[in-house]
Amino acid sequence: MSKVYITGKNFVAEDYTLNELPKGEYENCTFTDCNFAKVDLKGIIFTNCALTNCDLSMASLLTTAFREVEFKDCKLLGLHFDECAPFAISFSFDNCQISYSSFFQMKIKGTRFFRCKLEEVDFGQTDLTQGGFYDCDLHNAVFKNSLLEQVDFRTATNFAIDPEQNRIRKARFASHQLAGLLYKYQLQVD
Repeated sequence: MSKVYITGKNFVAEDYTLNELPKGEYENCTFTDCNFAKVDLKGIIFTNCALTNCDLSMASLLTTAFREVEFKDCKLLGLHFDECAPFAISFSFDNCQISYSSFFQMKIKGTRFFRCKLEEVDFGQTDLTQGGFYDCDLHNAVFKNSLLEQVDFRTATNFAIDPEQNRIRKARFASHQLAGLLYKYQLQVD
């Protein structure tokens, strides 16, 4: 099976659960209102692409490449981003539902999440240096042995980060968030 190379194309309201997205590389493409739920995206390369209002929940991302990809208003539940091709991986998320997904052991420096729901997301051993969580809900997200230096958490909510198990040097927090850093001590912070 030969792989395709597609550049500068707009894909609108495609249902890839019915018609498979051809394997190959997609560069400078936009995907709007597309359904990728439970689709096998193995080996597909997305470069400088924008995905808006798409559903990728439970899709297989084994060796999928995301290079300079923007996700906006997308449903990304239960994804294993940690199975993606690591070379030049770069993405941003705006108003996305990313709950129950994994970024375990990834090097995603500078990644920014805006207005996202990140419930029970695994950031264990992840390098998020200089990234940020802006107006994000991190309820039960896992941060263990993670590199969180210079990460902006000032507008994030519902996080629990153990400073003894994560590197948080120069990370930014608001004073009202101290309970999220001291939770393991069972202190009453008023």
